[in-house]
Amino acid sequence: MKNTVLSKLRNLDAYPKVNEDFFTRSLSGGIITLVSSLAILLLVFSEFRLYLHTITETKLLVDTSRGETFRINFDVTFPEIPCSILSVDAMDISGEQHLDIKHDIIKERINTNGDVIESKPDGIGAPKIEKPLQRHGGRLEQNETYCGSCFGAEQSDDDCCNSCEEVRDAYRRKGWAMTNVDLIDQCKREGFFERIKEQEGEGCNVRGSLEVNRVAGNFHFAPGKTFHQSNIFFDDLMSVHKDSYNISHRINRLAFGEYFPGVVNPLDGGHWTHETSNGMYQYFIKVVPTIYTDIRGRTVNSNQYSVTEHFKDLEYISPNSQPGVFFYYDFSPIKVTFKEEHSSFLHFITNICAVIGGIIIPLNYIFLLECQIFVRRSVILSYYVRICIV
Repeated sequence: MKNTVLSKLRNLDAYPKVNEDFFTRSLSGGIITLVSSLAILLLVFSEFRLYLHTITETKLLVDTSRGETFRINFDVTFPEIPCSILSVDAMDISGEQHLDIKHDIIKERINTNGDVIESKPDGIGAPKIEKPLQRHGGRLEQNETYCGSCFGAEQSDDDCCNSCEEVRDAYRRKGWAMTNVDLIDQCKREGFFERIKEQEGEGCNVRGSLEVNRVAGNFHFAPGKTFHQSNIFFDDLMSVHKDSYNISHRINRLAFGEYFPGVVNPLDGGHWTHETSNGMYQYFIKVVPTIYTDIRGRTVNSNQYSVTEHFKDLEYISPNSQPGVFFYYDFSPIKVTFKEEHSSFLHFITNICAVIGGIIIPLNYIFLLECQIFVRRSVILSYYVRICIV
């Protein structure tokens, strides 16, 4: 019984053995063996490198996120606009507005050669003066709390404006323009007008970030501290107003969200030179939400974007239009996901087997053909030997 089972298993052998009497080793066979072994090693090493190398899988999904915020990171240089009159404003279609933003923003004064003169966070507090003008009209007395006048822009009887910036904010809320800065005690004490004159001819590098709602909106860099009234923007620096502003600018960096491998920000390093009269330079940006997951499972929620550009000469449009550089952004309804991953181990083993089999099988076929030829020659030689003996 046992012999019968073994005999059946022996008949299932798909690799029958050839008698050693029919083996013969040759120089060509040795060369073929050496070359095939090197080829196998090379291909196996290549497959192993591919197995270790990460691949990035890309998917497109419908963006269903709502009620989120995102961060805009920027670094822009204006060679011809001083920091004292350059403001950053942001607003969106939900009605939220942020005018003359100072939080998380740093301004660097630069000279005509592009060298940094001074670098500090935006916003300058009032200097300490022993007896500033009080709201009631008299000077600050000993042990008296300072409460400066808003010069008619108070919203309630308890409002105080203790710095030039607070007076200007109160004027903006009222929709008034500050036409006589030198008559305002706080601005006079802070040397507001002198500071603007001192920085005349300088440039400004402004960098930082904005936290905004994840809806369509815009942010812009404009000369003059702006306020909003009846959907029209005005300049409150009427006492230092110029007929035109040189809005030449260079975008060192503009990113909507965190960095992730492979991201390309098309506006990085871009620049535009002012060649005509006063105008608005506009960037229309389509933001594509992006999720990047690396091989370790760390996820980065960020964005990519595409952009088109347009310049509007203020000479031919509404006289209330404001000069500056405007970035209008809107979101794509499609979200892109990138995920790093390795190919599976079974896929790697399958490729290794395919490499080895793809080289060994043709060689075995050639070997079998040689064996058949050798056997036929041996049979023919044995036949002639028998004839000769007879």
